[in-house]
Amino acid sequence: MSASSFLVQVLGGLSYASTLFLMAAGLTLIFGVTRIVNFAHGSFFMLGALFTAHWVTDWFPGWAAHPALYLLAMLMGAAVAAGVGALADFFLLRRMAGVPELYQLVATFGLTLALHDAMRWAFGNEEVFAPRFPGLKGAVDVGGELFPVYQLVLMGLGPLVWLGLHLLLTRTLFGQRLRAATQDREMLGALGVNPRPLMLGAVVLGCGLAGLAGALQLPREPAHLQMDMAVVVETFVVVVTGGLGSIGGAFAAAVLIGLVHALGIQWFPQATLVLVFLTMAAVLVFRPQGLAGRTGMPVHAVREPAQVFRGLSPSRSGLALAVLALLCLAAWAWMGGPYWQALALDAMVLVIFGLSLQAMMGLAGLVSFGHAAYFGLGAYGAALVHLHFGWGLLAAVVVGMAAAALLAAMFGAAVVRSTGVYLAMLSLALAQVVWATATQWVGLTGGDNGLIGLALVPQEGRDAFYAAMLALTLAALWMLRRLALSVQGAALQALRDAPLRAEASGLPIHRLQYRVFVMSAAGAGLAGALFAAHKGAVFPSVASVAMSVDALLVVLLGGVHQWWGALTGGLLLSYISAELGREVSYWRGLLGLVIMLIMVAAPSGLLSLPRRWRDRLSRQTAAGAQT
Repeated sequence: MSASSFLVQVLGGLSYASTLFLMAAGLTLIFGVTRIVNFAHGSFFMLGALFTAHWVTDWFPGWAAHPALYLLAMLMGAAVAAGVGALADFFLLRRMAGVPELYQLVATFGLTLALHDAMRWAFGNEEVFAPRFPGLKGAVDVGGELFPVYQLVLMGLGPLVWLGLHLLLTRTLFGQRLRAATQDREMLGALGVNPRPLMLGAVVLGCGLAGLAGALQLPREPAHLQMDMAVVVETFVVVVTGGLGSIGGAFAAAVLIGLVHALGIQWFPQATLVLVFLTMAAVLVFRPQGLAGRTGMPVHAVREPAQVFRGLSPSRSGLALAVLALLCLAAWAWMGGPYWQALALDAMVLVIFGLSLQAMMGLAGLVSFGHAAYFGLGAYGAALVHLHFGWGLLAAVVVGMAAAALLAAMFGAAVVRSTGVYLAMLSLALAQVVWATATQWVGLTGGDNGLIGLALVPQEGRDAFYAAMLALTLAALWMLRRLALSVQGAALQALRDAPLRAEASGLPIHRLQYRVFVMSAAGAGLAGALFAAHKGAVFPSVASVAMSVDALLVVLLGGVHQWWGALTGGLLLSYISAELGREVSYWRGLLGLVIMLIMVAAPSGLLSLPRRWRDRLSRQTAAGAQT
């Protein structure tokens, strides 16, 4: 590569870094004040882009010829995103304040689904190609290479926004109160300052910055309905790499990730996404708090109270009745025909996948937002040995489990030393590396075309496979119960609820967490291998963010500390998704509303609702007796 080509790539990376910084700065502001990890941040980016694109292309195309009007349209897109952010704060975000980060992630993922379908209804499915920004359509010569003028202007915008935010936070009363709210919101309230407007202001400003970033991308790329998920993952990479709550760290991380992205496209075009996430993983391994994170700063904004698994010791008659009900449900689904059989198998795969995550989250308190990495490895491992060596179902399943456990054994020591959001994002980074490898290593995985034509389960063996899946589901439930009631399970729950006390008691914290982490990965690999056998094909989506979210939903819908939680969540998610997909055009948005409602009304899961109602009734009865 010549020096001029290298310089052009660096300039392109710095230009992209400005967009990343606008997104990361908004997410950092929201987290710093509200302590909410907003997974829906990419939706506001997409909203700003789509609104601006339609304004200057379809609704008022004359604005595209005037720089001032085009810029005004971009600012209007940012304002619309800020307004929708205010509505999201009123209806959802303020109700999630004080809830552990994992529930916030899932609730805001529900918001992502709702906003995605709302924008699909409002703007349609088609890409929108906005015109170039007037007056900035040319290019400058850089040592014989051409570089767009617009990207030069965009490159200078990042430092200006950083300077503006610095002045806002240090030189204004509003900014000083925002900084105080990030340090100690309760003390600020005790001094007579209402933190609610500050939280609303942070959300509006953060969502407005995201909308502006989306609008500014229009002259570079078309607006479409896949923008949200793609950009939010890289935004999380920047925020976590820079250090949660640090604007300066976000700026430094945006520059770093932007350069890695640009140079990766030039030197390693097939591994660009892998390099981005490996960069974040490397930073977190050596600096678990990020580049600018303060050493000793608590990672958990909110800790869950001590929890015990419920329903672990039911009576024999109660357990027998529950198992009988499950067997009857499975028999009814089998007799219902191919559709209900496939739906039941989908549910059983999800339940086994969810139970593997529940063992890690519920017992050890290890939060994973990338459990699909091990699910995907299990699926690809089983598919590859079947296609290339002709191995049967049992051997393929063993290979899939071994592949997932091997990856967890390699990275587990680094992963379990992180906590909270950092652990969730580090696990997400590993999952994205697996997903990017599956997408870009076409020679091995087939890329987006996938691996098809798997015959792990012949047609004459469907009955036996269905019975084996049911037995494995019941066995996984039994193993979770056995582990939770064991000495190792008690030790895991002790270090989950009181890590400092557990460490002082001499418990080998990291060894226990490492062991349950590898075991959980093997369970996810089992689910992935069974998925490949059931579907007869494997695509990169098995390692995607959406698959990781499915595992979280399975666990959280029923209740992470409920023994029947993953079973309830898996059955509900499979049935709701299938039935809504058949009957409702915008079923994902409706599913998102259901997820948000559950996370607000019962963050501990649907199975906790009867206990919550009993506790509320008891308090009301006691209050009535006192009066």
